[in-house]
Amino acid sequence: MSTATATSRPGAVLADLLPASRTREIALVVGGAALTGLAAQIALPIPGSPVPVSGQTFAALLVGTALGARRGFLSLALYAIAGMAGMPWFAEGQSGWSIPSFGYILGMLLASTVVGALARRGADRSVPRMAGAMLAGSAIVYAIGVPYLALATGMTLSQAVAAGLTPFLIGDALKAALAMGLLPTAWKLIGRRD
Repeated sequence: MSTATATSRPGAVLADLLPASRTREIALVVGGAALTGLAAQIALPIPGSPVPVSGQTFAALLVGTALGARRGFLSLALYAIAGMAGMPWFAEGQSGWSIPSFGYILGMLLASTVVGALARRGADRSVPRMAGAMLAGSAIVYAIGVPYLALATGMTLSQAVAAGLTPFLIGDALKAALAMGLLPTAWKLIGRRD
């Protein structure tokens, strides 16, 4: 499929601009998982919280938006399964499903799928729509991650919100701003905006 065909087709995401093949599909899924794993290693501990600030949420939302719902889901599923199997590529080199922050990884799996579906509807083509997609994706991550944190640590829900949501809002706003500029700009550079 040519670039012009992919960009004019309704529902195209950036990954659709690459020539179609089984190899492309595998490379995109594995690459999305690897990007998330690498971004997770950019992590800063937060005093009083078992959850660090990391680049994995940004990567997960970027993967979903650039690859679309199906590939985004598969990438994050591969990321989660490999990490549960012992690959130390969750934030701070952790692995396994019993870590207190594992709920955020489950949230990223769903969020990647949702933002990918939104991108197929044009959410990645403009800053305002991208802002909405990032807000929805972040809300999904927290909706699953914070209750899981409470259950895994024995915190009350309000303690989990204080430790696992509030300290991350400013960083998430900055990551969302970066994504809001990055993806619509990529579409502009290839000459197509819806």
